[in-house]
Amino acid sequence: MQRYTADTLIRDVLRSAPESAAIFEKHGLGCASCLAADMETIDAVAHMHDVSVEALLAELNRLPSEPAPEEQR
Repeated sequence: MQRYTADTLIRDVLRSAPESAAIFEKHGLGCASCLAADMETIDAVAHMHDVSVEALLAELNRLPSEPAPEEQR
């Protein structure tokens, strides 16, 4: 199951996986410092910058998954 989809907001990716900033940077995307990250989806930013959505999602979804707060107890 994919944790992130094309419709996931950039801010949600950055909040759930801060290390995702390096993946965005690798693809030439400065999402971590972009004001639009609060309202742009992965799909929108990839298309705006001519980046493969599939490649970006594949890398993001390989990031280790953080347990939900209730699972940390």
